[in-house]
Amino acid sequence: MPRKKLDKKNKKQHNKNIEDDVVFEEEDGAGDVVKKLREKLKKCVEEKQEYLDGWQRSKADFVNVKKKDEELRAGLMSFAKEGIILDILSSVDNFEMAFADKKVWESVDKNWRVGIEYIHSQLLKTLKEHGLEQFDPNGEQFDPNRHDSVESVVTDKKEEDHKVLEVMQRGYILNGKIIRPAKVKVGQLKI
Repeated sequence: MPRKKLDKKNKKQHNKNIEDDVVFEEEDGAGDVVKKLREKLKKCVEEKQEYLDGWQRSKADFVNVKKKDEELRAGLMSFAKEGIILDILSSVDNFEMAFADKKVWESVDKNWRVGIEYIHSQLLKTLKEHGLEQFDPNGEQFDPNRHDSVESVVTDKKEEDHKVLEVMQRGYILNGKIIRPAKVKVGQLKI
């Protein structure tokens, strides 16, 4: 009989069919032998089913353990990636500080300047490919989860109260998680 996957309903029918297929011609005293053989066959079929069920459970458990292992490995890789990216961000900050002083930056040889800007853009592109996003919260409502206030700036304008007025250092998000809040100056309404 060809092997096929059987559900519980079909397993009982399959076992019954096997018992029905075994036909012996009864001779003198052979009835006891046939009865014993049928019992032994029934026991073998039950054991086979028990082993098959156990193997299928073990296989399912193995698949589940493998999935958990892959999730754990991905989590560890993400954690390791976060540490490396945080270290690289200081170099990105240095590039941005160099670009911020327009007068000095414009006085540098144009070819050298273009090369440095290209290196900076390549670095940002690579970091973006690994899930890093910059955010510049200028004008946003202050949020301590996304922003690190370095200074309060007194303002007469009500619409600037508790708003980010200036960004001192950009913030970064890695795969949806804030890994470095933006350093900002926050408006505070003059009383």
